[in-house]
Amino acid sequence: MSEKLKTIKELADEIGVSKQAVWQKIKKKPSIDLRQFTSKKGNTVYVDVDGQKVIKSAFFNKKSTKKRQQKVFVDDNVNNSVDGNPEGNEEILFLRNLVSELQSEKKDLHKLLDQQQRLALQDKKVLEEYKSEINELKALKEKLENLQEQIKDQKRIEEQEKPRKWWGLWRK
Repeated sequence: MSEKLKTIKELADEIGVSKQAVWQKIKKKPSIDLRQFTSKKGNTVYVDVDGQKVIKSAFFNKKSTKKRQQKVFVDDNVNNSVDGNPEGNEEILFLRNLVSELQSEKKDLHKLLDQQQRLALQDKKVLEEYKSEINELKALKEKLENLQEQIKDQKRIEEQEKPRKWWGLWRK
């Protein structure tokens, strides 16, 4: 096999992002038809060299980077060269892309944390309601048991006070 196949994980590690970021990029870009660049063995997807180039170019695409930079208010007019090295531009764009993705993930994590805290508070309220209902049921049960005991006592007293028939005197 002359071409080097890579898994999505290997490709993601090489780019410096997560597997999910690669899949999201592929899903967001309708122009990327991954099927033509992939082969599947078992549950593992392998990407050929052409597919790797397409995916990498999607991460280093200047237009998408500029859109993200505008969203996070990054100034595009700043000189992007690193020590006059044009390859540094790619690195800067990559790092900006990475920062943007991390900020997005951070927002998502904050949303999830807020949801978790709201759910925990709701759970606590429900548990308190259940505890109070259980206590009320225990009190009602005690009252019921007391009433049943009083009824039994009263029946015994009535039985004892009932006049017996003369033929029941020898029975007890």
